[in-house]
Amino acid sequence: MARAEIDNQSRDAFRRSVRKFVAGEIAPHIEAWEEAHSFPRELYRRAGDLGILAVGFDPAYGGLPGDCSMIIELTQELAAVGSGGLIAGLLSHSIGAPPIEALGSAQLKARVLPEILSGERISALAVTEPGGGSDVANLATTARREGDAYIVNGSKMFITSGMRADYITTAVRTGGPGMEGISMLLIPGDAPGLSRTPLKKMGWWCSDTAALYFDDCRVPANNLIGQEGMGFLGLMQNFNRERLFIAAMAYAFSKVCLDEAVAYARERKTFGRPLIARQVVRHKLVDMATKIAPLASFLRDIGSRIDRGEHPIADVCMLKNVATQCLEHCAKEAVQIFGGSGYMRGTKVERIYRETKVLSIGGGAEEIMKELAARQLGW
Repeated sequence: MARAEIDNQSRDAFRRSVRKFVAGEIAPHIEAWEEAHSFPRELYRRAGDLGILAVGFDPAYGGLPGDCSMIIELTQELAAVGSGGLIAGLLSHSIGAPPIEALGSAQLKARVLPEILSGERISALAVTEPGGGSDVANLATTARREGDAYIVNGSKMFITSGMRADYITTAVRTGGPGMEGISMLLIPGDAPGLSRTPLKKMGWWCSDTAALYFDDCRVPANNLIGQEGMGFLGLMQNFNRERLFIAAMAYAFSKVCLDEAVAYARERKTFGRPLIARQVVRHKLVDMATKIAPLASFLRDIGSRIDRGEHPIADVCMLKNVATQCLEHCAKEAVQIFGGSGYMRGTKVERIYRETKVLSIGGGAEEIMKELAARQLGW
């Protein structure tokens, strides 16, 4: 992540531009995009024009300076429409592009990063396989060197932006068993031997999610990201970034649930009085706010430590679990306050409620996060 200083005036101006973009170009269409299970490809280009896709990347390739707090603020602005699928799809490059920037050759970075950060090309990350998700060290997709190309065979599952990605950062096995045999390849979306199947989901409707199949898929050898055998290290570094991003999403959507519930409780009347006049409803709202407040501090603290160059792996794992548990609570209580209206499609709280589980599973399931944290703490 490019950590060069950005002054408060520029930061505020950027946030205002994102807010205007969300209000004018996303909010009026999000319901239709959700029902269509897609959003226009042009949205990537518009986001690229505003610098939304560039935050945290090297300015040498079209990036913008940005620290973790700026990423958190950006996530909050995008979350205002209550669609995790929109964020996951529009920002799929946030997990697909960092390995390229961190490990890729100068030639590879110069060739693909400017297109990704401008929104001209879509980036995705492909790690999870049908036979395993968090067990990265035992992935089965293989890539063997054959002249000036790698021949890839295997499959990937649950890949965000998998259907329309132009560049797929893919974990493959180039060596023997275990983590030492893992490498990363940048597989073009039009590579011979690549096929894709769309997947239907409980939530995140407007982001495309796919299964990818590689049948003697031929990839140029110069698309190797880093050196052979470096893939596992690159992925582990990427997971910390992804988990912080997921925690930021969970925090942002928890706030949306609280705001929506408060607004509805003020407006909705039962037996001649607004819901918010009922003690039981006010207490639900207070419980939600009580969980959100310490999460905000935890999130900012971990972000600041990462910006200082620390690698607080255990804390990132615990943060992700705290954040997703907070979201599950807030979404549940918001739907309860909305009552029957909260069960109807078209409300933010209904959509967020359906999307809570993907955050507690994606990027490392809750149970895996606990085990990884325990190991990091030496327990």
